[in-house]
This record gives sequence, C-alpha cells and structure tokens, in this order.
Amino acid sequence: MQEPTITDIYDHKEEESYRDHISTVDESGKRVWVYPKKPKGRFTNWRQLVSYLLLAILLTGPFIKIGGEPLLLFDVIERQFVIFGQVFWPQDFHLAVIGMITMLVFIILFTVVYGRIFCGWICPQTIFMEHVFRRVEYWIEGDYMKQKKLEKQEWNGEKVLKKSAKHFIFILISAVIMHTFVAYIVGVEDLWTMIASGPEAEPWTFVAIVVFTGLFYGVFSRLREQVCTTICPYGRLQGVLLDRQSIVVAYDNVRGETRGKLRKNEDREEKGLGDCIDCNQCVYVCPTGIDIRNGTQLECINCTACMDACDSIMDKIDKPRGLVRYASEENIAEGKEWRFTGRMKAYTAVLFVLIGVLITLLTLRSDVETTILRTPGMMYQERPDGTITNLYQLKMINKTSESIPIELRLENVAGQLEMVGDNLQLQKQGLGEGAFFVVLDPNQLEKMSTDIEIGVYSNGELIETVKTRFLGPAI
Repeated sequence: MQEPTITDIYDHKEEESYRDHISTVDESGKRVWVYPKKPKGRFTNWRQLVSYLLLAILLTGPFIKIGGEPLLLFDVIERQFVIFGQVFWPQDFHLAVIGMITMLVFIILFTVVYGRIFCGWICPQTIFMEHVFRRVEYWIEGDYMKQKKLEKQEWNGEKVLKKSAKHFIFILISAVIMHTFVAYIVGVEDLWTMIASGPEAEPWTFVAIVVFTGLFYGVFSRLREQVCTTICPYGRLQGVLLDRQSIVVAYDNVRGETRGKLRKNEDREEKGLGDCIDCNQCVYVCPTGIDIRNGTQLECINCTACMDACDSIMDKIDKPRGLVRYASEENIAEGKEWRFTGRMKAYTAVLFVLIGVLITLLTLRSDVETTILRTPGMMYQERPDGTITNLYQLKMINKTSESIPIELRLENVAGQLEMVGDNLQLQKQGLGEGAFFVVLDPNQLEKMSTDIEIGVYSNGELIETVKTRFLGPAI
C-alpha cells in the first residue's frame, strides 16, 4: 500500500482542521510523504543565489588561510578554535559565552521583527534539502507528478535505476558534507592525512565519519521536512516569538477571499469572489505540505515557494502580484502597505549594537594572556643586603601565529625583577612557563601585602599589565 501524498488528502475538511495536526501526518498517525512541485520565480532565483554562495563558502572554507591559519577551525580535541584566522583558546571562554548570549538575543529579536526568514534563506537544513538533494531528485526522477508516478509503479528496470542513482548520489553528497565538517574540526591537512592513511590507521575516526554520513543521508533522504516540524526547536519557538507586526509569508485573505474557480468571462466582483482562484498551486509547491491560505503555521519555513507560485498565476489572470507576500498580519488586516516602522528600526539597531559589541570584544582580545602567581607555600626571603624577595610562577599563552620574545618589568615600584633562567620566547600558539624573583627594598613596604604591577613587553612594546601581591615583614 502506497503512502498518501499531500495532494491526495487535500480537501476543505482538511483545510478546516489544519491546526489539529501537522500536515505531514494523517489521522492514523502515518507519515504523509510530500512531493513538492518544483518552484520557479524571482524569489526562488534569489534564494538559489544565496544558497549557492553559502555552499561555496562552506566547501572552500577549510582551504582558505588567513595569516597561515584556516578561516574557521573548531578543534574540540585540542581545545583550539580559529575564527577568521584568529586563534581562540579555553582562556577565551568568556567570549564564547558572550557570543552565545548575543546570538540568542539576536535570534529572538530578529524573529520578532523579520519572522522565519533565517529558515527559508540561510538555514543549512533548507539549503541542503531544497537546493542540493531536492535538485538531484528533480534531475533524476522529474517533477512532482513524475515522482509520484514512479513511486506508485511496480519495481522494474527504470525504477531500480532511478532510485539507485538518486540514493547513490545522496550518499556521495552526504560523505562530502561530512568530510567538510571534519575538515573544520581537525584541519584540512590532517583530514588528507587520515584519508591517505586509510581506515586501519584511524579506525574510530573512520567509524565516526561513516556513522555521521549515514545520519546526513537519513536526514535528507527520509526525515526531510520532519526536521523542521518535529525536531528543530526554532520552529517550535516561533509561536511565542511572532506577533501581529512580525514579517511572515502571508496570504492576503482580505483581497483573496471568497475563493472561487476562474470561469471564462465571469465578473468576480459581482459574484463576491476574491482574487484567489483556488488553484492550489501554493499547496503543490510547499516543501512542508501546508496551505499558506490557512495563516501562519508551525510548518511554514518562509521559503517563498508559494509566493512565486501565486505570482505566476496572478500574472496569467492579469491580477496584481502579492496575493501571497512578505507582510505582517497587521498589514493585511488593516490594509496597510509594508513599511519599515519605528519598532523595526529600533530592534534592528539593537541587533547591530549586539553584533558591534561582539566584534569589538573579539578585536580587543589580547594576543598574549599572562598568569602570575606567588609560589604556593613559600614566604618572603630576606637577602644578606637586606632586600626582600618573593618567588613567582609565570604561565603565558601566545594566541598569535608568530613567535613572540617576552620581557617582564616592574611598573609601579622601584626594584628588580630577576628571571630564573633566560627570558621567555613564546612560540606561535604556544604555552610558556617560567619563574622569577621580585626584589624590593623593605623601606618601600608599608604593610605585609603590597600591590605590584608587572608589565609584559615584547620588542620594547607593552602588551599587557598583570597585578599581583608582594609579601614582606610586618612593619
């Protein structure tokens, strides 16, 4: 028995009860397989352009170097992260926390104002599904009617060939995606080494790649729109983030109702009919199987396929475009034209401020991070000449891609700083450790604990100032 399709079960009863269940599950709880019609139109073209640009960035990212460092690297094993050529270490964790908070606030404000534009234009799930895997499916099996016919026909040479070719290409694409993600984790050089060494040298890495390749394949060959409707938390959150002023893909029910089939030479206004001719083209092209005319729904990812489909019909019947368009509920209900409101301007300004704050923090991050602690368990020592010494332990991290010579100097007190051994030479992205004595005249000490500042210099330039305490005898 074949699985029902969206067009097989669509009727007005389904339209009235659409909020009782998601569109891809029937009354018995069985999956309703979606065969969306191939979309065409200006918004589809723009989305394809954006998608292919983002895909090009994704696939070439591991090969792009900035100052000898990869464009992006998320080496969880070595706890090293590279963003736009800048190396980040666990000591920069506070920036990650700030970044996550900024991203969360950004998503909330962006959705309140602009709806789910992210889902339709930028989300990797949508890009891979609609502009990669679905394109392969259209290329091999044809448009939606041919796909349904192929699915219902008995297994023969044609069906075996087309299904095998499609799934073989799906697996290849999934493997490419997985290897690309691995390159972002271990680096492209290490990835090539792993591939050249074969599964015997890196068995667990090979197993992980196979497993995750299978997961990617499963997501885009079987789960598909279920990721958006049942798994992704963002889709669930949109119900509480959107309001009447949020921009969504919306059907103009004021202009479109009452619906009615188009009859030759009829006066639709006289019959009280709207511009919607009930052609269901917006339903046929929807990748999540909904009817946008029912209003904003959980499943809608704002992909604009219905907008292009409706515009093409409006062109054919000499009606203005925009029966389905980007608009807010308030725009449609009150008959207002879309405009960039003061509220939208304010929220957008906040978004730019958040991005600016994060960029500023990343830009002002120090290239060297120094930790100076008095040696645990050791008191001060008095030398024969009467001076007082404290022993300190030094740890430094070089976050740059260059070797850095280091020199320490006392900043706020007159005294001597004596390194144990030679001055440090921090290797690129390296960790340096050492010890040194601070020697002060007891006449400078007014109490048992004195605050001192130690300057960290490189090639005569002050790059960091570290505060610590100097212990001496009670006065």
